Amino acid sequence: MLVATATLGFIAPIAAQASDVLNLEGMNDYKKSSKKSSKKRFDSNTFVNKVNEDLATLENSVENPISYEAGSFSDTTTLDTSVVFSLGGADVTAEKKSAHDDTSLQGRIQGAYTYQMNLNTSFTGDDNLYTRIKSGNHSGYSVTKGEQNTYLKAGDSKADVLKVDKIWYSTPVGENHTVFVGPKIENYYMHATTPSIYKPVLKAFALGGNGAAYGASTSPGAGWAYNADNGFAVSSNFTTQSGNTSTGMLSNEGKTSWATQVGYTKPNYSVSAIVNMKYNGWADTSYFTSDDGALRPGDGNSTNIGLRGWWRPENTGTATPSISLGYDTSETDATGNSNTTAYFVGLNWQDIINADDRIGVAIGQPQKHEDDVVDPFLYEVYYDYKVNDSVTVTPTIFGGTYKNASRDDIEVDMKGYVLNTTFKF
Repeated sequence: MLVATATLGFIAPIAAQASDVLNLEGMNDYKKSSKKSSKKRFDSNTFVNKVNEDLATLENSVENPISYEAGSFSDTTTLDTSVVFSLGGADVTAEKKSAHDDTSLQGRIQGAYTYQMNLNTSFTGDDNLYTRIKSGNHSGYSVTKGEQNTYLKAGDSKADVLKVDKIWYSTPVGENHTVFVGPKIENYYMHATTPSIYKPVLKAFALGGNGAAYGASTSPGAGWAYNADNGFAVSSNFTTQSGNTSTGMLSNEGKTSWATQVGYTKPNYSVSAIVNMKYNGWADTSYFTSDDGALRPGDGNSTNIGLRGWWRPENTGTATPSISLGYDTSETDATGNSNTTAYFVGLNWQDIINADDRIGVAIGQPQKHEDDVVDPFLYEVYYDYKVNDSVTVTPTIFGGTYKNASRDDIEVDMKGYVLNTTFKF
C-alpha cells in the first residue's frame, strides 16, 4: 500500500503535465484540419514553439531530461504519401487446356499492397530534389510482363522492403530551360511534353502505350527540356542501365536509351513525336508487347519512333470523353523480322455519375512483329469513385489475347479483374 501510494504520488504530476504536452484538444483540431489537404508541408517552425515549451517543462520535472533538437526538417520540403490495396486476379483459356504453361494466371483472388512516399525539396524556390520511397508485396498476375501484360500500374514487388525507388534533381536554367540529373530516373520524367492524359490501371496503357518508344528503366541519367511560351517544347535525355557500376554511363558496354521528343501543347490538346535510340541490346520494352515483339539482338541497337496526341473537351460531366492516342514503330539491327508496331486508344469521362469520378476505357495492340501468327490485343474498363478527398476505389476488368509461348498457332485468351483502394495522405 505504501509503494502504491508513493507511485501514484509520483505519476500524478507527470500525468497532469503530459496532458498539457499532448494538448488533446489541439490534436483534435489538427485531425479536423488535416482533411482539407492530402499534402502536408513541414518546416522548421512546425513543431518548435509548442513542443519546445512543453519539453522544457517536462525536462524540469523528471530526473532524466529528454533531449530534442528543433529545426532538423527543412522548411522547403513537402511530403505526400499513398497506399494502394489491390484485390484481384487473372485467368487464361485456350483451345487446349494444356496449351499454355503460365502458372501465374490461375484466376485466384490475390491481395497485395503498395506503399509510396514522395519527398520534394527546393533549395532556391525553383529547383527540386525529388525522392520516392516505395515498398510492396505484389506477385503473380499484378507484376507479370510480356505476353499477358497484366502488370498493374500500382503493382510493386519489393517483398515488403522499403527502398529508394526514384531520386533526381531538376533546376531551371534561364527562362524556359530545365536540366535534370539523377542516379535513379527514367527517360519520361525528363520529357517536355505530356504524351497522354489517360489515367491507366494497367501499366501497359501508361504514356500512350508503354512499349518500345517510351519504355524506360530506372537508371542513372540526365536530360534537358525547353518549354516555349507558345506551347512548343523539345527535350533530350538519356539513361544507362547499370550506370552505377563499372560498366559506366554512355559506354560501349552499357545499355543506353537516348530519347528526343518534340511537342506542341495547348490547354485542350497536344501532339508530340519521340525518337528513342536504344543501344547495346537494350530490351526493357515488355509492359506493352508480345514476347516476340520485345526481342532485341543481344548487343544490337534499335530505333523506336512514337507518335502521341490527346484532346479533352472544354467541360467535364458530358458524354464527350477526353481522347488519348498512341502509335509506335520500332526497327532493330536483326537481319530478319526486325520491325514491330503497336497502337493505343484511351478514353476518360469525368464527373459523370458523381463529382470527381472517372470512367476509363482503353484498347490497344501490344508491340508485335508483322509476321506474328496471333495479333495480340489488350483492353481495360474501370470506374474511379472518390469516396472523399483521401480515399478512392477503382473496380476494373481487363483482358486480351496473345500467342501461346510454345505453340505459335494457338491463341490464348486472358481475362482479369482488380479492385484498387487508394489512400492519400
